[in-house]
Amino acid sequence: MSVAEAAATAEAQEAGGKIRPSSLRRIPVIGVVTQDEEAQGAFKTMDLNRVISLLEKTDKDDLEEKQLKSVKKLVQCYQNGFPLRDLAQIFKILNLCAEKIENQPHFIESAFNILKLCSLPFLKKKVSDEITYAEDAANSIALLGELMKIPNSELRIQICKCIVDFYHAEPPKKHITGYQQASSSYKIKMAEVGGLAKTMVQSLGLLENQLVEKLWVLKALQHLSTSEVNCTLMMKAQAASGICAHLNDPDPSGQLLFRSSEILWNLLEKSSKEEIIQQLSNLECLLALKEVFKNLFMRGFSHYDRQLRNDILVITTIIAQNPGAPMIECGFTRDLILFATFNEVKSQNPLVKGLKFSNSYEDFELKKLLFNIIVILCKDLPTIQLLIDGKVILALFTYVKKPEKHKIIEWSAAQYEELQLHAIATLSSVAPLLTEEYMLCQGNARVLAFLEWCESEGVFKNTISQSDDKEEVIVLEIQSDILLILSSLCEHHIPRKEMFGTEGVDIILRVMKTDPTKLQSGLGYNVLLFSTLDSIWCCILGCYPSEDYFLEKEGIFLLLDLLALNQKKFCNLILGIMVEFCDNPKTTAHVNAWRGKKDQTAASLLIKLWRKEEKELGVKRDKHGMIIDTKKPLFTSFQEEQKIMPLPANCPTLAVMDVAENIRAKIYAVLGKLDFENLPGLSAEDFVTLCIIHRYLDFKIGEIWNEIYEEIKLEKLRPVTTDKKILEAITTASENIGKMVASLQSEMIESQAHQDVQSEQKVYTKIQATHKQRELATKSWENFLARTSNAKALKKAKRLQEKAIESSRYSEHPPNAVFHRTDIKGLNTTVPSGRVVTVESTPARLLGGPLADTDIALKKLPIRGGALQKVKAVKTVNESKKSVPT
Repeated sequence: MSVAEAAATAEAQEAGGKIRPSSLRRIPVIGVVTQDEEAQGAFKTMDLNRVISLLEKTDKDDLEEKQLKSVKKLVQCYQNGFPLRDLAQIFKILNLCAEKIENQPHFIESAFNILKLCSLPFLKKKVSDEITYAEDAANSIALLGELMKIPNSELRIQICKCIVDFYHAEPPKKHITGYQQASSSYKIKMAEVGGLAKTMVQSLGLLENQLVEKLWVLKALQHLSTSEVNCTLMMKAQAASGICAHLNDPDPSGQLLFRSSEILWNLLEKSSKEEIIQQLSNLECLLALKEVFKNLFMRGFSHYDRQLRNDILVITTIIAQNPGAPMIECGFTRDLILFATFNEVKSQNPLVKGLKFSNSYEDFELKKLLFNIIVILCKDLPTIQLLIDGKVILALFTYVKKPEKHKIIEWSAAQYEELQLHAIATLSSVAPLLTEEYMLCQGNARVLAFLEWCESEGVFKNTISQSDDKEEVIVLEIQSDILLILSSLCEHHIPRKEMFGTEGVDIILRVMKTDPTKLQSGLGYNVLLFSTLDSIWCCILGCYPSEDYFLEKEGIFLLLDLLALNQKKFCNLILGIMVEFCDNPKTTAHVNAWRGKKDQTAASLLIKLWRKEEKELGVKRDKHGMIIDTKKPLFTSFQEEQKIMPLPANCPTLAVMDVAENIRAKIYAVLGKLDFENLPGLSAEDFVTLCIIHRYLDFKIGEIWNEIYEEIKLEKLRPVTTDKKILEAITTASENIGKMVASLQSEMIESQAHQDVQSEQKVYTKIQATHKQRELATKSWENFLARTSNAKALKKAKRLQEKAIESSRYSEHPPNAVFHRTDIKGLNTTVPSGRVVTVESTPARLLGGPLADTDIALKKLPIRGGALQKVKAVKTVNESKKSVPT
């Protein structure tokens, strides 16, 4: 940033207006004011050039008195602040006074008074003054850092106070007519441009034994380090190492440690973190940090001490990330391991004798920070022996268990659960490095027991049901970390997989049955599922008893259920597990037996995933899923866009990388284990896609040979005749396979189309028969209605009936034959009648009582004989049915 740009930025921030460029120009020093203006606080007339000339003279005896008097007059004139237009001359006067101090001590007071006025805001007559005099302001403020070289305590302290006042500006004592205060950030910006922070850092080297001055310089640097520009300047001046090396210097006030740690924090945050870490990664700095941390850990009891202790540990943790930091050499690593484990593993070391954690927030944070730094330290292999000596595994296992009832624990329930999470996360990093200690502690048994309890018992179950999402996240992270520990320990180690056993498989199966809707909750179920799938790969696969038990408990069904969720982030891992499981001959039956939604089979699901993957990859297929380009049947859009380039033999080509970057190869492998034949539940579209999957390996080999051929052309190599013929034969054969597959797909599609036409014709025939039947039924009903409502139609139907009956009789009767009439005379129906008609008796309640002596009874008697009998009311609920001859 240039001087003018910095000034313009400061002005814009203060005024909120636009920046107007202005050419640099000099304004006369001497101003003319009226008596009224002087009374209101305007500047008195002051010839600064004359003062400068006077201070530069050295040949008169009474010169010092005149010089001091002129400077005193200057201070009185500018007691309300310095105008920007006069800064260059005023600071030149200040510099001249400073040069005289060594031989003329009376000038100390003059310089001191001018510095006091520097604490006041600068004044501007015009809005453009901040830009016009930006260079003068930057150079003037930079001079403050140079004046720190003067060996005078009062001046040094006043310079620091002046810098601090940049950030706490006071208003002018009086309003100056024609002037206004410069923007509050103007001095800060000019200090950045002038490089004040760098010279202030350098001044620390002059104050080795002056504690008061050093504290003031640190206070000034603390303010300056709030900007990135200043932090970069301080970094270049090696501020980090210079400040850190003196952290442990004597200081009864405690300010040195507080201000130094604050500056280090700002440097790490606002400048190059890597560079600062490099500056702090030396023996001198780490020894200072070690002693400070030990003192605060053992003797710090106040809230402030504990906060400062934690800050120092965080800075140490950042430094420990550098493998070159001599953490072990300075003894810091051993002490940190001791402090991290003393509460869980009893130690006779005098450093921790009598120490105890409280459940305060600071101590809780310290415990988590100690767990965290162990994870970082264990990346350095020489640390492993120190971890063994410190019994870190045993200490961590004190948290991997169900909380004991009736035992006094210094942590609250919520704190203890979170520490369990951190301990398990730490264990996941440390255990693979300390396998012997892990096994001596019966690690697998402890971890599995704890995981089972987390999954099905007590505190965690109640926590999830009653508490907020934060605690549920903690539980899920604990389970994920435990599974991660088991995976890292059992991978490539068959005896440990056997120790994982059926209990471990049961836990994994229980986690796999998690409600799929929770995977979208954002609470960590996704991470838990990833850890579970990883543990299947590392803890079950390769151990045949565990594999068989997994299959017996329908584990393959659960894997396919997860695959059917169609979540891309899980598909690759699940298919990889499926490929490995298919080496077990018992797996095929389980895969073929699985059924998903709408009776979907595993083969259909895999082929559907293939089509979806190819669509996302931009593979060219027609609307039926057929091959379009027989030369490049598997090419993705990315492969089409990229040009083939000659590569070294050890670099994978695009065709090879494609195998690892999508799931097509894994789908091919699974279906290959199922033999590509007798796959249930496939549609015609599935069979078309299956033709491509079946030839995936042939197509991929053809791609690779084609790349080889193209690279040879690009490198302008000419293969011998035999090799050329072989290459051409291979590429031709690959293309022929593509054509053959395309032809087979066409036959399938045509056969399916013909079958669809036949099926459609059958459906149409059935529909026509149904319509015909409905028409006949409708016509029959209409005829029936006509016969019942139209006498002519009834007679016509009767005649047709009789005619049909007559036409069905023999024209000549056999001799001695007896003829019986088949119709009933006087019957007014056109429907053939049976010999017996069943009618329901008329209820007695409708006839008005017994009919024994009525005319009706005399004319029509029952078959059983006698008149109608009197029926009791209670027997008329269900009337009997009677049969009468027709």
